[in-house]
Amino acid sequence: MVAAHQKGHPVQFVLDPPRGVAPVRLGMTLDEAVAAVSAWGAPRVYPADAVRDFDLVSAEYDGIGFQVALGRDHRVDAITLWGPDEDEDPDVQVLLDGLDVFRVPADEILAHAARKGWQVNSDDARAPYVPGVTLAFTRDTSQEVPRDENGLPVHFTSVLVADEKYREERHG
Repeated sequence: MVAAHQKGHPVQFVLDPPRGVAPVRLGMTLDEAVAAVSAWGAPRVYPADAVRDFDLVSAEYDGIGFQVALGRDHRVDAITLWGPDEDEDPDVQVLLDGLDVFRVPADEILAHAARKGWQVNSDDARAPYVPGVTLAFTRDTSQEVPRDENGLPVHFTSVLVADEKYREERHG
């Protein structure tokens, strides 16, 4: 769901793993994905090539990057949202069960996922993920942002929503 912007109410991108992030749903065609994000301006479309074996649609909404990856079957199999730059404070929320993924500390988001009964794999603290859902996060950035005692950004810098097969297909 992308709620319409009303005075005093931020736009909300609601993470709905493993179904997608409205207005984009997993399984959409390239044309459907492009149409879904075109209301924000002309998205960039990067066809598969020798380096990347999947199509990519890239758009931005008020400082939030929105990338849609299509698999070999030319259907959406992953959606990645990128948090705002350090000097931006967009009137947009990226929500997982009501928690803003880019404003609530990463450790709180992971603790929430664990309370839901999801297995959280934090073997790589910079890129924890929830297998089977698939929900994956990153905490990498070169920006000057608040960091925890381990030097990691306090907040996530991106989040990916995909189907349960995505990680196995892309990462073996």
